[in-house]
Amino acid sequence: MPKLTLKIDADTYRGTRVGVPNLIDQLRRHDAGATFLFSLGHDHTGWALKQIFRPGFFSKVSRTSVVEHYGLKTLMYGTLLPAPDIGKTCADHMRRAGAAGFECGIHTWDHRVWQDDVRGADAAWTQETMQLAYGRYHDIFGVAPTTHGAAGWQMNPHAFLQLDEFGIAYASDGRVQLREDGRIADPDAGPHRLSINGRTLDCVQLPTTLPTLDEILGRTIGGKLIDAGNAAQLLLGLTRERRDHVFTLHAELEGQKLAPIFEQLLGGWRAQGYELCSMGQYHASVKDDVLPILPVAWGELPGRSGEMIVQAS
Repeated sequence: MPKLTLKIDADTYRGTRVGVPNLIDQLRRHDAGATFLFSLGHDHTGWALKQIFRPGFFSKVSRTSVVEHYGLKTLMYGTLLPAPDIGKTCADHMRRAGAAGFECGIHTWDHRVWQDDVRGADAAWTQETMQLAYGRYHDIFGVAPTTHGAAGWQMNPHAFLQLDEFGIAYASDGRVQLREDGRIADPDAGPHRLSINGRTLDCVQLPTTLPTLDEILGRTIGGKLIDAGNAAQLLLGLTRERRDHVFTLHAELEGQKLAPIFEQLLGGWRAQGYELCSMGQYHASVKDDVLPILPVAWGELPGRSGEMIVQAS
């Protein structure tokens, strides 16, 4: 049975307090596995406004109704309002996910800072920032994290090396290359290991293989404008030919306003014969010793602004 891994990014204070509990309840109704990845430090979402002149950013904001999904208050954190400390104020919500049987892991310390700064950061800054997240995770859950998924699919060589130093066995820090219609450009893309400065890393990368909802909503794909009424149909069309997939969803989106679309996806993927699972369950099925070893690569994807980590060909 092919596996469809559900990777849930909790980026913000609101997403963790509201979206995470909603998703826990929804996933349990469907008896679906999933991995929750938490932002563990401050919520500086308001700093995203400085990205408004980056190519593609304004069109994405316009298409996905950022104010509606994230809330006006969230968009003022770190600017007109103090940035809440998510790990301190939402620890009980995070522990509830673990207590409900879901795998939990690290997304980042501060989502906005990591996404904006990590690509060009030095080893000292990278290690210090990742250590903050690692320590906070251990404080909340009482155990070391086993998995990681980079905020905004942004990393640097020091960060990948640090995952090995932490003993992170598997992560989902990047994407596979996608065509304009959302299909995977390289049919062999999937789990792999990275090579950094001639060193093959132990950590297995499980890249996201499907477009996210915020990447397809509001776009015209295959001659159709994609909206809430047909977004699930598009994604289910991409998974009709069965293979293992990783789908990234967001506590701020599928955990709130886009929950009805996610409900259709859960039922549709079950009907297609997929096992809905966590990253850990997916990793357990991967033969680590035969994975391709690839360099770190960057690229752009349809519907998302800027470059991100992508699987090299």
